Amino acid sequence: MVDIMEPGLTQGNLLVTIGIVSVLILISEKYRVLDRTGVYAAAALGITVGALGHWTWLIILLGFLGTAHKATKWRFEEKAEKGLSESSDGHRSWGNVVANGGLPGLVAIIAFLLDDHDNGLWLFSAAVSVAAADTFASEIGCLDDRVRMITTMKKCKPGLNGGFSPNGQGAAFVGSAIIAILAFASEQDVKLAAMVAVIGWLGCQVDSILGAVLENRGLMTKGTVNAAAITFGIIAMWWYLGFPHL
Repeated sequence: MVDIMEPGLTQGNLLVTIGIVSVLILISEKYRVLDRTGVYAAAALGITVGALGHWTWLIILLGFLGTAHKATKWRFEEKAEKGLSESSDGHRSWGNVVANGGLPGLVAIIAFLLDDHDNGLWLFSAAVSVAAADTFASEIGCLDDRVRMITTMKKCKPGLNGGFSPNGQGAAFVGSAIIAILAFASEQDVKLAAMVAVIGWLGCQVDSILGAVLENRGLMTKGTVNAAAITFGIIAMWWYLGFPHL
């Protein structure tokens, strides 16, 4: 009997991982979730996360990809008319895959090298949670006119880096909560799952602050801001776990 619950490079885990990535490719092609290079990048990332981490980690990542696509498509025509959409048809590119999935992929690699998939799951989930919270806040909050700059609390235009709105804040928590629920389904720990949700939401605030202070001045790019916020999420969870392996 093949054991599919063992993490890492085990037969069961590899078989399930390859199956899930195959389905991801088919769905992405059919529903135009990603462009062609985005599909390649997502497949490579998926194999890395599933094979070196566990296929349940891949489910968490796909949960983010699927719900983020829905958030992107939400009132898409209206966002496109206002110049608030990142692509012409709502699909995402390899750059989006790398920006949001690169660091979670790195966590999977490190967890494999240290043979610590228990802590790795929560570090990975925290990283994905930040990416989800930021994506939901951006895609849903940009159509809320009640926008204020996070550093000054003054009113500003929707879509401006550092701007936040009530709808965006609520959407950010929904995004992080979705990842927390998926993480809980993988490993039933209520406290750590709750921390995933909280850290994801806080990471979104870090993203906004960096956007306001540094990105708007040309000192950081959108990609580096995303990476910094996700790094915050990883470090915050690492701290909560008691800095394992230090």
